[in-house]
Amino acid sequence: MAAVAGPLCTWLVAACLSAACDAEEHKQKHFCAGGSRAGGGVMLGQRRRLGARRRGLARSGMTMAVALQAERSVIEKKKPDIKQRRVVVTGMGVVTPLGHDPDVFYNNLLDGVSGISEIERFDCSNFPTRIAGEIKSFSTDGWVAPKLAKRMDKFMLYLITAGKKALENGGLTEELRNELDKTRCGVLIGSAMGGMKVFNDAIEALRVSYKKMNPFCVPFATTNMGSAILAMDLGWMGPNYSISTACATSNFCILNAANHIRRGEADVMLCGGSDAPLIPIGLGGFVACRALSQRNSDPTKASRPWDMGRDGFVMGEGAGVLVLEELEHAKERGATIYAEFLGGSFTCDAYHMTEPHPEGRGITLCIEKALADAGVAREEINYVNAHATSTQAGDLKEY
Repeated sequence: MAAVAGPLCTWLVAACLSAACDAEEHKQKHFCAGGSRAGGGVMLGQRRRLGARRRGLARSGMTMAVALQAERSVIEKKKPDIKQRRVVVTGMGVVTPLGHDPDVFYNNLLDGVSGISEIERFDCSNFPTRIAGEIKSFSTDGWVAPKLAKRMDKFMLYLITAGKKALENGGLTEELRNELDKTRCGVLIGSAMGGMKVFNDAIEALRVSYKKMNPFCVPFATTNMGSAILAMDLGWMGPNYSISTACATSNFCILNAANHIRRGEADVMLCGGSDAPLIPIGLGGFVACRALSQRNSDPTKASRPWDMGRDGFVMGEGAGVLVLEELEHAKERGATIYAEFLGGSFTCDAYHMTEPHPEGRGITLCIEKALADAGVAREEINYVNAHATSTQAGDLKEY
């Protein structure tokens, strides 16, 4: 693999879902979700031996062609019919400042309850921003082994807890999970920032001596380790990795997880995102970017996208995880179906690290490709989940 795109590209992702309780009904309410991040691309290549005699090349080429053709026919026979594999949402799990239960979380959103408050975790009196979406109470009891809970970064604790809550919400009890084909179950839960606290603590320890460093500081700081630990806990051997794409991390994970199921590579996927950046270096970094709201006197009204008085975004923490499942697999076990995933897309603005293209080219292309993949007309969309950063430039251009 070789990187072919620069690090200053903005990638976009949009995903269309059908909010249907009955997955058999295809024409339901639709909504579209989008986000953006900075990143690059990859391409695959194959080396060739140079200087071989033409005759030998011709011979080996002929043999290679025959061999590949035979193998291709075998692969084609094994390939499932992707068009027949529909993806549905059968479980949800959350860890948020607004509640740790999907219904409580959602009802608080509908009631306009704000999860933003003064930061209590550390002294931030010297910062111009002293508010955030901080989780005030959280327990790993019954969700994470005590030995691991003491060593892990909070983003991993949130991730594992939300993941297991999603399984519980989806009726995937331990007894039922033991009956699943674990080679066809995967975990794809990403993180934008990873284990910032674990890594920061390691740096502080290093100031004294390397002997004081947590031996788990490097693995527990990487963004993929949350998915890996959860998969090990469950014994799931299917697709397992993480994606880190800033504000679009969860969208990327959901779309990729759905595609694993559509392509016949998995039957069940846990997907979503988790972050815990509320530490001094995290807050200080965003303050330095001059992107945060400074409405400290009225924190519940600090995040106000599309408002003329908006003055920046507000940091937060937590995790959200979905159980995606192949439709027939879900119906066979009598699962509750919350929604059907219809399609999605990725595109690149190739314009700026944080600001969207002035003409909205990347977003427009992404939405059009997502609608085409989902087979949905734009007139059928009745809900748009916008990026809505509450920044002066971002909101205007996104609108």
